[in-house]
Amino acid sequence: MTPNAGDSRSLGHESQRSDASGHQLPPTILPAEGLPVHIPVVVSMRHAHFTAAIIEQLFCDRYRLHPSGVVLPGQQFATLETVDLIGPQGQLRKVQVIGPPRAMNQIEISRADALILGIRAPVRESGDLIGTPGLTVQGPRSQVVLGMGLICALRHVHMNPEQARHLGIKDQDRVEVETQGCNRRLCFQDVLVRVGSRFSLELHLDTDDADAADVRTGDFALLTRRISEAPC
Repeated sequence: MTPNAGDSRSLGHESQRSDASGHQLPPTILPAEGLPVHIPVVVSMRHAHFTAAIIEQLFCDRYRLHPSGVVLPGQQFATLETVDLIGPQGQLRKVQVIGPPRAMNQIEISRADALILGIRAPVRESGDLIGTPGLTVQGPRSQVVLGMGLICALRHVHMNPEQARHLGIKDQDRVEVETQGCNRRLCFQDVLVRVGSRFSLELHLDTDDADAADVRTGDFALLTRRISEAPC
């Protein structure tokens, strides 16, 4: 759902956004007085990030990923490449690969996906991979067994430094967000904040959370308050 155009809290600074495929999204509008603020929802489907070396093993030598849309400088992007994930109890087919290559392999799935695979994937912040389980990845060229990197992504809010200053929020703070779904309004507490120069103000949910809240990419949620500060 979108915020009411007549609501004074929908007026203020605008931030241009693009999705992972490079398509321009409607601007995020910051209210002049700070929180609460309506922010767009982005629903993250299962996807995989790989190192350049693993990409070559899965596809071919010196392989370059093919973007599925416009690529913005410095931004990650959806690709045309997919892989199959193989666990002890089942498989997930045609899981999208996200570019560019990363320094560490990371695969993000939902709790429902983890049950299909038969793997207890922990809920983690992106990049927090120590002690995570691995799995087998099937690409066009070969199978690769990863020793770690499988997670269920922690729900989080992205924002850039200017937006964070305006809202009085810092990186690693925890906030409360209310979804605005027509039939299943939910309040998510302890939502992680990630601040980065390449981020725009967005709530990132996996498919389980999105289904529970009856929201889709492009809907809006209400960032209501900060509930805890980042540890010093």
